[in-house]
Amino acid sequence: ARMPAQEVPWRWLRARRESRALVLVVVFVALLLDNMLLTAVVPIVPTFLYTMEYEGAKSSAPPGHVESAPLPSRAPPFSSLFSYFDNTTVTVTVLDDSLNHTGQQVNTTERSSLPQTPESSCLEGDEFLANENVRVGLLFASKALVQLVVNPFVGPLTNRIGYHIPMFTGFSIMFLSTLMFAFSGTYTLLFISRALQGIGSSFSSVAGLGMLASVYKDDLERGNAMGIALGGLALGVLIGAPFGSVMYEFVGKSSPFLILAFLAVLDGALQLCILQPSKISPESTRGTPVVTLLRDPYILVAAGALCFANMGVAMLEPTLPIWMMQTMCSPKWQLGMAFLPASVSYLVGTNLFGVLAHKMGRWLCSLVGMVVVGISLLCPSPGP
Repeated sequence: ARMPAQEVPWRWLRARRESRALVLVVVFVALLLDNMLLTAVVPIVPTFLYTMEYEGAKSSAPPGHVESAPLPSRAPPFSSLFSYFDNTTVTVTVLDDSLNHTGQQVNTTERSSLPQTPESSCLEGDEFLANENVRVGLLFASKALVQLVVNPFVGPLTNRIGYHIPMFTGFSIMFLSTLMFAFSGTYTLLFISRALQGIGSSFSSVAGLGMLASVYKDDLERGNAMGIALGGLALGVLIGAPFGSVMYEFVGKSSPFLILAFLAVLDGALQLCILQPSKISPESTRGTPVVTLLRDPYILVAAGALCFANMGVAMLEPTLPIWMMQTMCSPKWQLGMAFLPASVSYLVGTNLFGVLAHKMGRWLCSLVGMVVVGISLLCPSPGP
């Protein structure tokens, strides 16, 4: 008997829910969007806060208010001008306020013919930018701090109710966080958005990787699946900062977050089709307690290596864009491009060192990575 036409999509959907490849796609996209949002805000937040707070305060100042500025030092009475026509040096008198020493006015057309010094394109408010380092650093750290607190609770939760509900919960929170980034206009709202992202990232990453471990039973297949999923993480880190800076420069502050929100909706629709977010399916095996894991020296060494290896990039994220704004007078689109070399090497390394670590030894591979990170952080900067 031929099956009714309305039952064909449901049979196809049930077959897709058993596909491990589509589960891998869901996790890949979730990690991609999470890390795109993670790095897209890096070049946007410093310049956005400067525009909203420093320039906004200046524009809202009373009409009669004049900011005090240091008086220029008096020029010496004589200075030398070099003539390019006859290669001679002529000593001239430098006059103050268009008056000579006898009180007679000087011809201003002669003064205007002298070459003018071009104004600097660097931003004003060095003191504001210096203090902004701390505020931007705290804003970026809020995501990691919240994720560090929430992660130990998400692990046992997935063991009790399964991976589908936490995975969809993470998507929902990430979508809300992305919309808040798009429309936030104050530091407080940006801080809340970043902290909220940490909660969503904790649910998505823990549940996603746990789901892959549960559907890929073979050790070799599990390793390959983890590598592909972490490739989404690396790809998000690669394109997040350049994407955010270019879109902010040429389209606007909300544009990159609205695009990420649209992609998150697509990922949520895919999760609804592939996963079963309303089904509670506890794991058959009980998870290992966190205290037991913290007593394992190998876990502690691996956690320490990951912590210190990522600390270098974490220090650059709040400080490098502001330093470029102060010393290099960089436009907005260049602030994200500065992270492109590190992102490319990270993307290449995640696919290369997975194979090399198996051949040369994981401990030696980790040691080499730590040494390279230390050397790169000791390299001198080209400016002050």
